[in-house]
Amino acid sequence: MFLSCLTSSCIMAASLVRPRVYSEVDTFSTMTGSGDLKTEDVEDKSEQEPNDEDAEDDETVEEPREPRIRETPEDIKLDAIVNTLAFHPKQDIFAAGDIDGDIYVYSYSCTEGESKELWSSGHHLKSCREVAFSHDGQKLFSVSKDKSVHLMDVEEGKLVTRITKAHSVPINALLLVDENVLATGDDEGTLKVWDMRKGTSFMDLKHHEDYISGIAVDQAKRILLTSSGDGTMGVFNIKRRRFELLSEFQSGDLTSVAIMKRGKKVVCGSSEGTMYIFNWNGFGATSDRFAVKAESVDCIVPITDSILCAASTDGVIRAVNLLPNRVLGCIGQHVGEPIEQIACSRDSHFLASCAHDQMIKFWDISSLREMTVSDYRKRKKKDGNLKSLSKKAYGGGDDFFSGLMEETEAKKEVKEEDEEESDSESDSD
Repeated sequence: MFLSCLTSSCIMAASLVRPRVYSEVDTFSTMTGSGDLKTEDVEDKSEQEPNDEDAEDDETVEEPREPRIRETPEDIKLDAIVNTLAFHPKQDIFAAGDIDGDIYVYSYSCTEGESKELWSSGHHLKSCREVAFSHDGQKLFSVSKDKSVHLMDVEEGKLVTRITKAHSVPINALLLVDENVLATGDDEGTLKVWDMRKGTSFMDLKHHEDYISGIAVDQAKRILLTSSGDGTMGVFNIKRRRFELLSEFQSGDLTSVAIMKRGKKVVCGSSEGTMYIFNWNGFGATSDRFAVKAESVDCIVPITDSILCAASTDGVIRAVNLLPNRVLGCIGQHVGEPIEQIACSRDSHFLASCAHDQMIKFWDISSLREMTVSDYRKRKKKDGNLKSLSKKAYGGGDDFFSGLMEETEAKKEVKEEDEEESDSESDSD
């Protein structure tokens, strides 16, 4: 009896004793006497053990991304409105002059982030109106509202020659005839032709009643043509150093002048949005005129013998074919901002433009050299919009929808051509 009671008591006592579950920290604490110290040791040990995932991440480190190649150089933003642009004849370099009198020289590239400022100059006291590179690209000429002519070294960006009072009034136009001969026109209609070796002018003629807006020279370097705000075109003979004649007056200012059709035609833009065409040796009266349907034609640049680009105060750059006279489409635009000047690159691949938005933009015009225009006139688009001749014509080149817009326009053109063909076939029947 006593033995059974003792046994049951032992069983009850054993059931009341709960076994203690030792944690990893407690176990190490008992062994070392310091739970905190050994916990750190465990953490250190876990850190030392290699993690397969971390090792894989280290092995798959992203390589540096290659620069993106664009279709045109990136747009450049300046601190003031740019009046004038000129491309270097042998390198991927351009110069720009602004209304503060500063001149900037940039290198340009289609590789993203590669277009860089090479140097700048602030020698002009007032607005820089025109810049032009020499034919070898070693010199940069500029004229200004401060009445001066500057000659700078392109390599070093240093001022070489300054003619402080080249004109008695602000200078507006500039043309490099050859390496040593320079023509300038001012706000009161005076034309001067300079021998830059001597720093003196050998022609000083005033036959316009208003500012000279542009100057052009024939391939023989014999005849100078000037466009003027008085609505006339002037003809001057460099070889004989004399004035030849003025054209008849046109309505509005003549804003620009260019020689086209292998020297057989002369074209003048006007403030009325009309282009006036003269025959060579028939400068007295126009042989043709062409309304571009723009607010004005402020600047024109020949691209081929028949195609030119024309910039307007409405901010649109149009490609125009001469004879047959036709607006081919839109190259690009500075939305709502008057364009001051456009310039063509040395390889005729890019057109640069500057406007009142202080931006210098680049446009791909490589397709213009391959365009042919027939006498057959296509049916005009119902929406009245100009045909897009570049991906950036109506939006950014990086715009996702620009490609879709081009495809849609292409489909519309094909449809229109099909309709025209069907119409012509029905007429012949």
